Amino acid sequence: MKDPGWASSPAARKVMQGNRSRDTKPELAVRRAAHALGLRYWVAEQPLREVRRTADLVFPRVKVAVFVDGCFWHGCPEHYREPGSHIDYWRLKIDTNRARDLETTELLSRAGWTVLRFWAHEDPILVAAQIRSVVGQRRSALAKPSDPRTETP
Repeated sequence: MKDPGWASSPAARKVMQGNRSRDTKPELAVRRAAHALGLRYWVAEQPLREVRRTADLVFPRVKVAVFVDGCFWHGCPEHYREPGSHIDYWRLKIDTNRARDLETTELLSRAGWTVLRFWAHEDPILVAAQIRSVVGQRRSALAKPSDPRTETP
């Protein structure tokens, strides 16, 4: 049998290769819920062209980037369970993902973006409501103040 490399077996390798990096079930559920609330967004886009990081939902005009993080891949404190094999590999992988998440949030924040991170296990309806609230606040903050001379009483 050929060595599967980083996977513990050829079957494990096949399962891992089948994991999606975008359009996951939790992400699709959040997108559907956000769309139902009237939100329009870009999907799987880089908020900053010079930084090779992709957000799940992007609201470019108001600079809001949304990430729906998988509980396993991003080390959810509530649901992450360390695998039984290749422990050193997985520990390093998850720690690296967490560090990259923090760095991404910091880079975007410094560039004036609001970063929203949610876990895959969170209720998509509640997540969408939070997104709508933040996007609405950003729109209000960026709106031009009205000219009191042109307002009618």
